[in-house]
Amino acid sequence: MSSKLKHWISAARLRTIPLSISGIFIGSFAAVSDKMFNVSIFLLAILTSICYQILSNFANDYGDGVKGTDENRIGPKRMIQSNKISTSEMKKGIFILFIISVFLTFSTVFLSLKNNFTGMLFFILLGLLAITAAIKYTIGKNAYGYIGFGDFFVFLFFGLVSVLGSYYLFTSSINYQLIPPACTVGLLSAGVLNLNNMRDIINDRKSQKKTMAVKLGPSKSKLYHFFLIISAVFLMLFFLYKLKSPSTLLIFLIIVNVSWLIHDLYKISKITTPIMYDKFLKPLGLSTFFYALILSMHFYKIL
Repeated sequence: MSSKLKHWISAARLRTIPLSISGIFIGSFAAVSDKMFNVSIFLLAILTSICYQILSNFANDYGDGVKGTDENRIGPKRMIQSNKISTSEMKKGIFILFIISVFLTFSTVFLSLKNNFTGMLFFILLGLLAITAAIKYTIGKNAYGYIGFGDFFVFLFFGLVSVLGSYYLFTSSINYQLIPPACTVGLLSAGVLNLNNMRDIINDRKSQKKTMAVKLGPSKSKLYHFFLIISAVFLMLFFLYKLKSPSTLLIFLIIVNVSWLIHDLYKISKITTPIMYDKFLKPLGLSTFFYALILSMHFYKIL
């Protein structure tokens, strides 16, 4: 593998992919209960979500890189920051991902909603909004990641839009019973972003990147993180309670996941230096994906 390809793979930040597709799994397999599941729609929805995520990661690398925000960041080195990929190359990469994202968006919407003109128009607009949000997180003068709105958009798109939207693609209807797991995924995803921002709080403050963590400060941003995770845990248990006759194995796996989250939350409460937040990013992302897999197996009648 060439070094340039390795740099592009690094810029894609593949470890963020499981989190980005968690909501798609829940919404898609919930459609199995209504016997409306379609493999082609599912695969296209997954590919579209992955493309959005990589587009966002490229845009984030570019936006923070040209603003100088990444110069002293604690986390993994970014490609523009480390001069592994030039700004012009990254702009081309963003443009290519933009074109692919638009193509996948239209393909997914047409395949799933070709007989629902109103729904098709709405989802095309929603897809274009998602693409815009992926790019505008750090790029431009009005980048919303620099004014503390990143958490809201992550909650919205990774949670509600991902779960309820993917279910709609199969059924042309909204399943309001999926709101608790949708919010769970959204809250946990916002938690991942908040951990990332707490890790980078010192550098972001110097760079005038006013994330929620920067606005709240070290102590309050940790309390905010507790709120996100505890709220997600409550919704996990609430949805489990609302399920009709959940299997013993499903209950066990949910309890294991809740215990995992609470255990890490306790460790996070003891953190005194920002760099220590980094090691909890991957476990929280995997816990979110694990939750999505558990529910997907339940909807598919495996659990």
